[in-house]
Amino acid sequence: MDRARSLDVVGTLARIGLAAVWLVSGVLKAADPDQTYIAVRAYDVLPDTGVEVVAALLPWVELALGVLLLAGVGTRLVAALSAGLLLVFVIGVGQAWARGLSIDCGCFGGGGAVEPGETTYVQELVRDIGFLLMAGWLVVRPRTVLALDDRLGTRRMG
Repeated sequence: MDRARSLDVVGTLARIGLAAVWLVSGVLKAADPDQTYIAVRAYDVLPDTGVEVVAALLPWVELALGVLLLAGVGTRLVAALSAGLLLVFVIGVGQAWARGLSIDCGCFGGGGAVEPGETTYVQELVRDIGFLLMAGWLVVRPRTVLALDDRLGTRRMG
């Protein structure tokens, strides 16, 4: 396999992996909107109206990102949007940790207050930074195998 093809395969793994993250995360949040509200509220950074809006929209944004990545549509743009959202998540977890909050991130369902000492901030940040690196790869090199970008002629743009 030549170098370009190998890089295409790496990109494909990043695209499908990130799609799976968004799809699983979105489904789990959409399935339990009340718990999603609790998780968003636990960060203690938004007014009640903001919590309601974020909790209502976040699962559907994640699902949309996942579907678009899985299909390989607008890969570069969707990866950039993913990176932005992941950066918000990293900042959110980081500020919760810095402020001494004891919460579960709610990244894959659940979330909210936990007992002191039961937080997993380091693991959450490492995981999210890994996802951020996957998105970054796709922003820099969106060419992947089995992507609709090829058929739609959006490879250069998307």
